[in-house]
Amino acid sequence: MYELYNNLIDSFSTWLYSYILIILLIVAGLYFTIRTKFVQFRLFKESIKLVAEPKEDKSSISAFEALMVSTASRVGVGNIAGVSTAIVLGGAGSVFWMWVIAIIGGASAFIESTLAQIYKKRDKDGGSYGGPAYYIQAALKSRFLGVVFAVALILTYMGGFNMVASFNIASAFEGYSFYNSSTPLIVGAILALLTGLSIFKGGKTLSKITSIIVPVMAIAYIGVALIMVIMHLNLVPAMFVDIFTSAFDFKSAFGGFAGSVIMYGIKRGLYSNEAGVGSAPNAAAAASVSHPAKQGLVQMLSVFIDTLLICSATAFMLLSSGVVPTEDMAGVPYAQAALSSTFGEFGIWFITFALFCFAFTSLIGNFFYAESNLKYLNKKEVGKTGLTLFRLAAVVIVFFGAQLDFSVAWNTADVLMGIMALINIPIILILGGTAFKCLDDYTRQKKEGKNPVFKAKSIDLKEKTDFWN
Repeated sequence: MYELYNNLIDSFSTWLYSYILIILLIVAGLYFTIRTKFVQFRLFKESIKLVAEPKEDKSSISAFEALMVSTASRVGVGNIAGVSTAIVLGGAGSVFWMWVIAIIGGASAFIESTLAQIYKKRDKDGGSYGGPAYYIQAALKSRFLGVVFAVALILTYMGGFNMVASFNIASAFEGYSFYNSSTPLIVGAILALLTGLSIFKGGKTLSKITSIIVPVMAIAYIGVALIMVIMHLNLVPAMFVDIFTSAFDFKSAFGGFAGSVIMYGIKRGLYSNEAGVGSAPNAAAAASVSHPAKQGLVQMLSVFIDTLLICSATAFMLLSSGVVPTEDMAGVPYAQAALSSTFGEFGIWFITFALFCFAFTSLIGNFFYAESNLKYLNKKEVGKTGLTLFRLAAVVIVFFGAQLDFSVAWNTADVLMGIMALINIPIILILGGTAFKCLDDYTRQKKEGKNPVFKAKSIDLKEKTDFWN
């Protein structure tokens, strides 16, 4: 039964990414890029400035905290194990296609997070919450489609993604002499305990935890990657040649697309940065800002932090090491082998520690999204008993995720993520006009020398909102 499930999910994943998502992601990303007049380049400097802006309301989270929650979910196992897998199975050129997905995906991330801010809801404490399920219902008047999306997100983030995170942490210990058949059980139990201690504290505590761990670990990780590259400068020119030449080996790519450099780049790029999937808007809606476009720009920045900084750091670290991987090294083992070839035992331990930090913050960031959508399904605040059972289920999933095997873990996460994208991307294409008007309103006020403040009537928004009327 287990093998049958794996074969079915693998076939569906291949079909989904080979024929549907590649077109949808690229077309939507290019459309948003053109319609926003290349917002990801034009307002990049502005997005950096907005991160430090103080929150408007003490009962909400700040723009920086919202950025860290979304970055915590984005920066995870995909940045280490995902990049490694793409390079081993798809080739060095997959890194180029990750960059492409991130660059054009930045515009998609801006649109979905701006929409989440426009249609966000006010909670009983005066703070805010929201996400795709909420803007689907508010703008399209479809509670049913909102429910479908909310269920898909819970299954993806609390289920598929958290299982992958747990699995990859457990797999990081395979290279150690003490590893045996009981190691995944022990790792799963420890992860489940730590996750439980974190998520039972609630959403605002999760944002505090991630705002500390994510930037510290990201800086340390990029620092080690730079040292690695500097120590192998003689291999860097060949590394870039390999990335670009294999990225455009179209005969090889389209001859067997299911295992091609393009598909692996798109799969692992989307898994890592999540642009257009509909996850980050849940964090964006919780931020307190004076204008929705501000949080759209901040979340756009998160895509670049994830892929252009951290994924690239991993790729350069691996490809400049001189270690030629075999297929059975896909994932954490290749990263450990690359660093240990230069740093010895420290390299293995560092990758393990980095993966643990990134994956752990992903676990709690993912749960933040799942809990937000549980509240949507319940139409109000979830009762104490229901929330406790939901959190216990999340803890159990983390434990069992550590026991999975490589292909089942990744294929399940890929399919669930693909289903979310299939719902969210067409929706933001339909609602994109509202976000375009919002961006125009923001840039107009900036040109007038103002700190932009949003009013729904400024863009002739017909729907009543909790914050902007």
